[in-house]
Amino acid sequence: MTSKTLRELGGADDTPAALASSTLILVDYQNTYTRGAMELDGWQPALEAASDLLSRAREAGAEVIHVQHDDGEGSLYDIRTETGRIHPDVAPVEGESVVVKKAPDSFHGTDLGKLVDDARNETVIVAGFMTHMCVAYTAASAALRGNRPTVPADACATRSVVDVTADELHRSALAAVADAYGVVVASGRELV
Repeated sequence: MTSKTLRELGGADDTPAALASSTLILVDYQNTYTRGAMELDGWQPALEAASDLLSRAREAGAEVIHVQHDDGEGSLYDIRTETGRIHPDVAPVEGESVVVKKAPDSFHGTDLGKLVDDARNETVIVAGFMTHMCVAYTAASAALRGNRPTVPADACATRSVVDVTADELHRSALAAVADAYGVVVASGRELV
């Protein structure tokens, strides 16, 4: 038996975000996660879903903000190297903001909150790598600051950790978001 979420018990609106009236936040779609030690399970289909979502959001006139993690020179997340760059399939175009962060929460210590506020959209769509870290933290932070996040599951991916498979961790993180912080949809295609 499935229990009601905290959001359902509190009467929260479970309407998914609409592309034209939302800000799309693409979190850490960096090459770091497509190869080597940090390669994520399912990164390729998640990246394809993100590329489709980004294309549709641009067509709808949505505000788009890219987020990139940087742990400094020589790190796995060094944005000055090819490894740390945003994957070309979802790379920013002229006029789209790029936020550089140093913590899992994309709002922490960055100007993301100001950019979201400036866009004047209450709803945000949060998608990216890794589901259980930066996506979950950013969605929670968005909710706590008064935004209404929607997370498309198919545009997110993660990796196996300890004795937990990537799929289990991905689903668990999305369940936590859906329970307390926002709307989770199976596919970005559900967002119109």
